[in-house]
Amino acid sequence: MSDLYQVQRSMRAMRRAALQRGLIAVLDIGTSKIACLVLRFDGPGQFRATDGVGPMAGQSNFRVIGAATTRSRGVRFGEIETVSETERAIRTAVQAAQKLAGERVDHVIACFSGGRPSSYGLAGEIALPAGRVAEQDVARVLAACDAPDFGRSREVLHAQPVNFAVDHRSGLADPRDLMGNRMAVDMHVLTADGLSLGALAQCIRRCDLELAGVASSAYVSGLASLVEDEQELGAACIDLGGGATGVSVFIKKHMIFADAVRLGGNQITSDIAQGLRVSQAVAERLKTLNGGIEATGRDDREMIELGGETGDWETDRRTVSRADLIGIMRPRVEEILERVAEVLHAAGFEHMPSQQIVLTGGGAQIPGLDGLAARMLGPNVRIGRPLRIQGLAHQLTDPCFASAVGLALFAAHPQDEWWDFEMPADRYPARSLKRAYRWFRNNW
Repeated sequence: MSDLYQVQRSMRAMRRAALQRGLIAVLDIGTSKIACLVLRFDGPGQFRATDGVGPMAGQSNFRVIGAATTRSRGVRFGEIETVSETERAIRTAVQAAQKLAGERVDHVIACFSGGRPSSYGLAGEIALPAGRVAEQDVARVLAACDAPDFGRSREVLHAQPVNFAVDHRSGLADPRDLMGNRMAVDMHVLTADGLSLGALAQCIRRCDLELAGVASSAYVSGLASLVEDEQELGAACIDLGGGATGVSVFIKKHMIFADAVRLGGNQITSDIAQGLRVSQAVAERLKTLNGGIEATGRDDREMIELGGETGDWETDRRTVSRADLIGIMRPRVEEILERVAEVLHAAGFEHMPSQQIVLTGGGAQIPGLDGLAARMLGPNVRIGRPLRIQGLAHQLTDPCFASAVGLALFAAHPQDEWWDFEMPADRYPARSLKRAYRWFRNNW
């Protein structure tokens, strides 16, 4: 049967086969850059304690043997708009990473930040005739979840059980082999626009690569940037990318909510270009080297040359104070944080026991952003850098590579999802996930 459930199972099978062969690539397709990491899976015990990184977070079973980034093309708001241009950018990044690794990769796992993600909380409950939870009972209770109408052309990107309950015992991560009469489950489903997923799959196929999995950038950024205690006690990860800002909320080591704001660092760059009448390249340089959020009295006297290496100094000898540059950047940053605050309020974040907020992504490196976010979102704010993984160059450990590093962790340690269990044929949800089957049948 060619449907979403079978396609997702086949992608998981391809992933397992690639991991057994010991080689797989991860591809972060963003609005401003495309990053590719080639991972070698050698198994635990292959590295000495003197290699610099210990076996933290279960990372000792893989290492990065090739990494490359290139400027993204044909992507807007995290969604592919021009397939041919994005295809060339993907080929550039993958070929450069393969050359550095000295290996050819056939399977990739990709993530993207577009598609207007939407979160749903589902619940299901079944009886346990045998009085014990078996593997097929987990599949049955997941199939018993009754989902709403996700909308036309909306497809399921993640379907993860976040809590099991057997009789009066709740908060169970793995209920198998427990005794009881009834079992219930809470499942988080993340949907995305089917056309965006279709364009992504088409680009991957045109690059002569097999797609072994798709993930949300908001989800994998949280995996890379939140420490274990934050994932357990509750935290929100704000991934400030170039075209979109991803928001994900974690508790009990599970993502329970995800969304995205269609604003990012590219809008800040455009504001600078329009306000100062300079090119996008010059605006990006000004934002990166001289930008900020908080203005001081000294910034009125600090003058910035608009010409120089990336500008045309012969014809453009203008200067601007850093305070003026900050005055252009701050309103857009405030708008992004206001939209993020609305998303967190809709998620009920203020009711969580811990309200830690972690800022990551390229936009998180703007000086003063953590202070402004602490006033607008809550006092517990920090800048998050991705976890270190074996073989990753130091220049790739900036917050802007959180999605790529999180995707590597997702590839090595995937969380159980709905399609990881052998679903009984007569228990397929009639109204819920079958609507997504048609798109996968037509596009895969």
